[in-house]
Parts: sequence; structure tokens; C-alpha cells
Amino acid sequence: MRDVAEQFSALMSSIEPIGRTGSGGYRRFAWTHEDRELREWFDAEAAARGAEVVPDRAGNLWAWWGDPDAEPGVVLGSHLDSVPEGGAFDGPLGIVSSLLAVSAAGTVTKPVAVALFADEEGARFGTACAGSRLLTGALDPARALGLKDADGITMAEAREDVPATDPEALARIGCFVELHVEQGRALEAPVGLATEIWPHGRWRFDLAGQANHAGTTRLADRDDPMLALAQLVTAARQHAGELGMLATVGKLSVSPNAVNAVPGLVQAWLDARAPSEDLLLELLARLGGDPSEESFTHAVRFDRPLATRLQDVLEGVPLLPTGAGHDAGVLQQHGIPTAMLFVRNPTGISHAPEEHAELDDCLAGVAALTTVLRELAG
Repeated sequence: MRDVAEQFSALMSSIEPIGRTGSGGYRRFAWTHEDRELREWFDAEAAARGAEVVPDRAGNLWAWWGDPDAEPGVVLGSHLDSVPEGGAFDGPLGIVSSLLAVSAAGTVTKPVAVALFADEEGARFGTACAGSRLLTGALDPARALGLKDADGITMAEAREDVPATDPEALARIGCFVELHVEQGRALEAPVGLATEIWPHGRWRFDLAGQANHAGTTRLADRDDPMLALAQLVTAARQHAGELGMLATVGKLSVSPNAVNAVPGLVQAWLDARAPSEDLLLELLARLGGDPSEESFTHAVRFDRPLATRLQDVLEGVPLLPTGAGHDAGVLQQHGIPTAMLFVRNPTGISHAPEEHAELDDCLAGVAALTTVLRELAG
């Protein structure tokens, strides 16, 4: 384990400077210089371990050991992109652990791969799990090309290829297991096994008012959409608490966005997640306002036979649901047997610089993933 600990620390340290910001967090957006540097790192590390690294038509990378065209393989993997000011473990922990698990598993009888999925966070173009959604056809390639970032650059302009679904790449996947840092405080053991992903979605509220001068317009004469925004934020929090779910207004666009101007338009993005789709619909009904749905993910229940098999080999592993979306969920929805392992996060914080996992827990995750790989591919 000392050798694995040294390898783990070395791999995590080797990507630590890439996209690091002054806050200690990370800005690793898809199809940027930082993203290309991370993909080159993955290519080199996988090749150094004897893998053949190939891209698919959706923009994801696959490091293969063995011939998946002769027999579908066992795939591990995750992502390396981040949200703005994201943490060091969300994504990279899964990639590093997967590379180490392949090395530690020794001789296997089935093809094995580590997948690096593109644009999982959706931080640049607004669509989460874009790489896996493109791969499976859940995201239409024509729509993807028209997605724009904050600077008005389309995905078509940012990419060096034309994205497409890839049935051939999908046919090579016998099953998929993703390891990820836990993104809350639900996990008390070092490693847990996911049961499901809550249904979740993103909606945009367009709150219209009348732009006007902040220094001359009487309060009685104002039509200020910031007041509607305040009501939306507080109502979302109140109703989510009453319904036993989660709701967040985390992104805003204010026009004209001037200190001395009453806004004419406020756009607010709501992220909502719940144990059932009925609760999401109830929240939207209570909030009103006819928001535009930007994405919606139905509940994902991970493959039960695969989960049972992993429970048997990972004796005593706790089970837990999650409200966070993942590429594993996209593949499961497409019909690929999929499972997820979580590594404990003592801070309970994710998508922020304080995100953390202790080294011993990370090593427990590598050991669990190695056991899983030996079970499925041995």
C-alpha cells in the first residue's frame, strides 16, 4: 500500500497546477488550453501503462488494454474538467484511481478500459455530461454544436472535430464502474456504493421589468425584476425544505447590470433535485413563472445484478443514493450495466476549493476498485 500511496500522490500532484486559480480551486473548462493539457496527461499516463488510447466521435478518450472488438470490456473512468473554482477531487479522483486499479489488478481475462469523459460538468456550454450524452445520443449533435459559452463561442468553434454519436464505441462497453468523491456528508465509511441518482433538472426564469435610472426613478414608479428574483430565491428555499428536496438559484444574468440602473431583465437559473419526479413538478408548480427547461434527467437506478455482485465482493459496503448527476447515470439510462463507488468526503463540500478526501480513504477507494475489476474482468 505504501507503493500505491506514493503513486496516488504522484499522479494527483502531477495535475495539481493545471487550471489552479488564486482561490485554491480549479477552472478546467472543456476544450480549453487546460483541458487539452489534462487530456495529453491522460494519454501519456495510460500509454505508459501499456494502453492503446483512442478517441470516440463524441470527444471522449478510451484507454484500452486488450481488444474490445473481440469481446466487450470492463470500463472504469470519470472526468477531469471542473466547475468554476471547483475542487481537486471531483473527477480526477476517479481517473487516478482507475489507472492505479488497472495496474494493481494484474492479469485479467477480459478487455479493460479507463474512459475519460469530456465536459462532464457542463461548466462552459451549460449542458452537463455532454460527452456521454453525445456518445449515447441523449444530446443531439446538431444542438450541441450550437451551444455557446459566456463569450459567445459555440461548441463547434471550440472543438477541433464534429461531434457525433458512436455506436461502435458503445458496443465495446460490457459494463461501467465509476469511482467518485462523495459530494455531501451522507457517507460515514471510507467507501460506499451508489443505489440511484435522484431526478434533477435546470430551469431558466426570465424575470422582466423596466430598465430605468436608479437615482431619479421613484420607488413607486419602478418595475424592478430584482424583487421578483428575491422572491424566487426565498420561495425555492422554503418549498424545497417543505418538500424534502434540494433547490438552488446559483446563476444569474442581469441586464443592463449597472450599479446606477434599475434592471430591465433578470435571468435566474434554478437547479432542483428530489427523491421523485413528482416532487420536482410540485416545486415548479409552487414557484410558477413558466420557466424554460434547459435540462432534465429522470431518476437513475443502477443495475441491480451488478450492484449485488459488487456488494458481495465488497463486504459490508454501505449503500447510498446521490443527488449529483454523473456520466455513469447517462450510460445506465442507455442500458449499459453501470455502478458507482463513492469515497468519503470529510468536509461535505464539493464544487469548491474545500472539497477533500483523506489519503487513507482514497487508497481504500483504489483497493475497492481493484477488487471490483478483478471480480468483473478476472
